[in-house]
Amino acid sequence: MDNKQATLELGTKPIGKLLARYALPAIIAMTASSLYNMIDSIFIGQGVGPLAISGLAITFPLMNLSAAFGAAVGIGSSTCISVKLGQKDYAMAEHIFGNSFTLNLVVGIAFGLIALLFLDPILYFFGASEHTIPYARDYMLVILAGNVISQTFLGMNAVLRAASKPKQAMAATILTVILNIVLAPIFIWVFNMGIFGAALATIISQGVALAWQIKLFSNQDEILHFQRGIYKLKRDIVKNIAGIGMSPFAMNVCACVVVIFINAGLSHYGGDLAVGAYGIASKVSFIFVMVTIGLNQGMLPIAGYNYGAQRYDRLMKVLKYAMITATVITSTGFIIAEFFPYQCARLFTTDKTLIDMSIEGIRIHMLAFPIVGMQMVITNFFQCIGKAKISIFLSLSRQMLFLLPLLVILPPIMRLDGVWTAMPVSDTIAAIVALVMMARYMKKFKRQMNVSIQQTSDK
Repeated sequence: MDNKQATLELGTKPIGKLLARYALPAIIAMTASSLYNMIDSIFIGQGVGPLAISGLAITFPLMNLSAAFGAAVGIGSSTCISVKLGQKDYAMAEHIFGNSFTLNLVVGIAFGLIALLFLDPILYFFGASEHTIPYARDYMLVILAGNVISQTFLGMNAVLRAASKPKQAMAATILTVILNIVLAPIFIWVFNMGIFGAALATIISQGVALAWQIKLFSNQDEILHFQRGIYKLKRDIVKNIAGIGMSPFAMNVCACVVVIFINAGLSHYGGDLAVGAYGIASKVSFIFVMVTIGLNQGMLPIAGYNYGAQRYDRLMKVLKYAMITATVITSTGFIIAEFFPYQCARLFTTDKTLIDMSIEGIRIHMLAFPIVGMQMVITNFFQCIGKAKISIFLSLSRQMLFLLPLLVILPPIMRLDGVWTAMPVSDTIAAIVALVMMARYMKKFKRQMNVSIQQTSDK
């Protein structure tokens, strides 16, 4: 199929079929990615020990900070590309692609180098102890050294989805999963490299997938491809990418700050193993969050294209389908967390104390999950249509306006349970706020939809 024809179908084919076509590959890719992330932790927990799980949890804020820059460039550029393709401005879409590639390289190298220079102070600030910092340091030395590979790989995958190549994006992610699952146990057990080996397997896997992506974008027949004259950064393009990417950037930066507070509270009231329990609980919830992110990634090109083409009826339909699907996904996570927490915790460790702490943590942490999916879709929807300020507000509200104050208020009253309880309470409040914001803007979209229908009938 012609590449331009593939993008034109975003405005003509039935929304349900389009969402399935674009979301399923992304969901499969995100599921595979989350499973490999989870399996990586299982290898570390079972092959290195319970304190290694705690050390890995200490790295979460730094990983979130790295992801913040990756999301700002990847999601910002892919959204801009989707809108330009909807407007049939293929030349500008090419320049956005070239600028995004340059930004990924620059930001990926800069972040990795700066973080490596101050690694130990950063890890201690994030809650590392003398017992956990050796594991956290060994892991992040490799991850940060290869940060430019990780960031560029994720950025190119976002562009593949925007360019109507969801299956290729899925294949790239699955390739990293397969390679990592093969390499991680070899490095950990056969070569006795421990947590350092697990990180090395991750970077090598992403490097191989990135090489394949570069080969794909080297094909001159593709609607977006490498060519001269598109890599020099242009102020307007960078400004647009940053403006839209600010929402996921802010969300990941807030996640970094929040995890620092969570780790500090857990360490203070429960010790290093409580931090490990959070690491396990977050890995379990991460699967369902990533599946929902995959759904959102599938929604992005459809919503962006139809918004650019002023097809508001189709825009509302993709939002509806995505919200229903997301609710089913996160409700499934809730059921598993409440009824099978022991089985989840046992995957990661044989340490009885850590298992017991993880069971309670998993149940409380995912208590509000049935409504989390809907909140994620609404936040992503505003991002898809370029409403960066609203998306940023919704991203910040859950973490900064609700969760952070609760992490300060509840632990002195409820001690360890207060840290865990703050999470579902903030999720619930954030979901209510997102629904109110969506209801407010639904009226506006319906008016625009009626105008669009009237203009079409007049023609």
